[in-house]
Amino acid sequence: MAPHKKRDFPVSQVRRFMEPGPVVLVSSASDREKNIMTLGWHMVLGFSPSLIGCYIWDQNHSFGLIRRSKQCVINIPTVELAGKVVGIGNCSGADTDKFAEFGLTPVAAEEVSAPLVAECHANLECRLADASLIRRYSLFVFEVVKAHARASPRHPETIHYRGEGAFMVAGKSLNLRRLFKEQNL
Repeated sequence: MAPHKKRDFPVSQVRRFMEPGPVVLVSSASDREKNIMTLGWHMVLGFSPSLIGCYIWDQNHSFGLIRRSKQCVINIPTVELAGKVVGIGNCSGADTDKFAEFGLTPVAAEEVSAPLVAECHANLECRLADASLIRRYSLFVFEVVKAHARASPRHPETIHYRGEGAFMVAGKSLNLRRLFKEQNL
């Protein structure tokens, strides 16, 4: 095949090229119940305030917990947790205590009632900022109200879903700072 020749492929598979960022674990709590779900569909929507949009399917057990409590924690796992991330996504919190099942440690958050996942590299405590897209698109818009991250490594090896059961690991970082205008950094 010529280097610039392309072939058509089903539009239902564009996510293989468009997955937005690292797979995350979203922890939630409501009425003394806590849960964790695996999430790959999220996006940064703003910086100040810090807004993150998350697509959470209405059939996920976490959907109801988050909708009732109006808060969650977005936890960023590293490659060492990849097997647990997949396992968490393969079961339901309706009948499984995922913290116990996968040997993860819930830690009290400072600003929300949902627990942090201690083993994750970073934890973003979030409150629901906009519920207007939930009913139509299952899109929650959260404001990050508190953020925690390990000091090292600065660029952890996160996992990114490519579709069809394939993942990639965030690898080598490129520092192109010298090419950017200061106001664009």
